[in-house]
Amino acid sequence: MQSNEHSNIGLLKEIAELLNEETEMTPMLQGALRKFLAGTQFETGWIFFINKKGKHQLIVHENLPNALEHDSCRYLQKGGCWCVSKFRNGELKKATNMIECQRIESAIDAKIEDHGGITHHATVPLQSGQERFGLLNVASPHTVAFTDDELALLESVAFQMGSAIKRIVLTKQEQEMALVQERNRLARDLHDSVNQLLFSVTLTARGGSVMAEQTEVKETFREIQHLTQEALTEMRALIWQLRPKGLETGLVEGIKGYAEMLGLTLKVNVTGVINLPSRIEETLFRIAQEGLNNVRKHAGVQEAELFITVTPTDMLLVLKDEGCGFQMDTNVRIPSIGLQSMKDRAQAAGGSVDWVSEIEKGTELLIRLPY
Repeated sequence: MQSNEHSNIGLLKEIAELLNEETEMTPMLQGALRKFLAGTQFETGWIFFINKKGKHQLIVHENLPNALEHDSCRYLQKGGCWCVSKFRNGELKKATNMIECQRIESAIDAKIEDHGGITHHATVPLQSGQERFGLLNVASPHTVAFTDDELALLESVAFQMGSAIKRIVLTKQEQEMALVQERNRLARDLHDSVNQLLFSVTLTARGGSVMAEQTEVKETFREIQHLTQEALTEMRALIWQLRPKGLETGLVEGIKGYAEMLGLTLKVNVTGVINLPSRIEETLFRIAQEGLNNVRKHAGVQEAELFITVTPTDMLLVLKDEGCGFQMDTNVRIPSIGLQSMKDRAQAAGGSVDWVSEIEKGTELLIRLPY
C-alpha cells in the first residue's frame, strides 16, 4: 500500500511537471492523459470541453478501442450521455463510476468494430475553483467500477489539469489583450504619421492642378491626386483592420461602417438575434472586411448585400455582389492571399469559408462559424 502511494505521488509529480512546461492546450492535455494512463490501471481515456451552452467538444483521446475511434470518434462526438448531462446541471462534483454510458452502448450496438471490452467508464469534472471546463473520462476493459483509491487518484490528476487549463486560458487572454494594445498603438502611429502625410500630398496635388497652366502639368497633378487618394483609402482601411470602429455598437454596425468607409453601399439582412462571444464577433468582422475589400478592388461594382442568419449553434454570414466574378481551378492552391486569409481565420475558429463565383455573374462569400 505504501509503495503504491509513493508510486502515485511520483506519477502526479511527473504529470504536474508536464502540465507546467506546456504552453499549448491540446498537446498539454494529450501528454498528461497519455502519462496518466501509462502509470495507472486505466487503459483508455478522453476529454470533453463543455461550453456555457452545454455543447460538448472532444478535445483529446488516448488508446480508444476501434468501436469508439470509428469514423473520427463519431459515437463519442454525437448524442447525449449521463456524465455530460450531470455536468450541465451542476450535479457532477467529484470522480464517479458510470452505471451506463449511452455513447459506449451505441458504439457496441452498431457492431461495426471491436469495443475491446470497454463497457463502462469513470468521469470527473475538470475545473479550477468555481470555473468549470469539461470532463475527463477513463475506462479499462471488462471493468464496471473502479475503487475509491482509483477514483481519488483520478480526482487528483483532474485537479492538476483544471489548474493548468485555467493558466493557459489566462495566458491566452493576456496575449490577446497585448495584441489589441499593439494594434491600437500601430493604428494611432499610422493615423498620425502616414495618413496625415498622404492627406497633405492630396491637398498639394489638388492645389497644383488648379494653379498649373500647362495641360500636361495639370494632368500630372490630377494623377498624383488620384493615386494619393487611393493610397489614403487603402491606409484608412488598414487602420480600420487594426482598430475596428463600430464593433462596440455591434457586428452589423461595424461591417456597415467599414463598407461606408470604402465607398460601398451595403444592404444588410439579419435573421435571428445576434449575441456572440467577442472572439467570434471579431473573426466574422475580419472576414467580412476582407470580403468587402475584394468587392471594392475586384468586383467592379459599388454595391453589395449582406445576409446574417443566427441559429442556436451556428452563425451564417453571406456576402453577395453582382460584380464581374472570377473563375478558379479547384485543383490548385488558393491564389489570393485574401481568400486564404479568410479560410484560415474561419478554420481557426472551427468554422468554414466557401465562395461561389462565375464570370460576369457575381460572387457569393459564405461563412459559417459555430459559437
